[in-house]
Amino acid sequence: MSIDPREYTYPTDILRDRIILITGASDGIGRALASQAAELGAQVILHGRNVDKLEAVYDQVEAIDGAPRPSIAVIDLATADSTAYVSLAENLDQEFGRLDGLVHNAGILGDRYSIEQYDAAMWQKVMHVNVTSAFALTQVCLPILQQSEDPSVIFTSSGVGRVGRAFWGAYAVSKFATEGLSQVLADEHRHGKLRVNCINPGATRTGMRLEAYPAEDRDALKRPEDILAAYIYLLGPDSQGVTGQSFDAQ
Repeated sequence: MSIDPREYTYPTDILRDRIILITGASDGIGRALASQAAELGAQVILHGRNVDKLEAVYDQVEAIDGAPRPSIAVIDLATADSTAYVSLAENLDQEFGRLDGLVHNAGILGDRYSIEQYDAAMWQKVMHVNVTSAFALTQVCLPILQQSEDPSVIFTSSGVGRVGRAFWGAYAVSKFATEGLSQVLADEHRHGKLRVNCINPGATRTGMRLEAYPAEDRDALKRPEDILAAYIYLLGPDSQGVTGQSFDAQ
């Protein structure tokens, strides 16, 4: 029976004992997912670049009754070099010995300009944060993901990463590239246990959405907490064998 991830329902311990790294966990979808995953029994590693925000999420997760104590990984994806990624993977390996889930949630919007007007430096920054850093982190984490019995990698896509739209510039192109990266990785591991998929969150009440649509009625948008079913599905055991796909969260 096929499952619609948007309508997925799950038991309260579906992620028990799973170790999950979430990038961009200091706000928005990442923060909501970290809390939900911890409530479902996961040991979450909170990635971000702002220590104060991460500590606030840490306190929020730690306050959840019965949830494992989270960990914090501070890396600025815009400036980090290979040493920072290797160090993170080594620390995860030493502390946990495996990684069951990697959620690439972090990203930046960049400018909403035409290609003709787009600043080259900003283009490079968006592509680096949204694509190259995801590649680099995935690459160093593959050995510890392979130590898991049921590893899952989730990339964040977008509607403008499937059909190009005017004035979405580097962001749209980065999401096309993200879809491609996910498909290549999934195909490389099609005979193994690692599954790799994309999720398009859709219109959600986040800071990035506000940046893109400042005049929009935010009360009409779903909250991050309302769109997590697809993430939980892909991180949990019910999605075993599901790989190389791109899902909508709403």
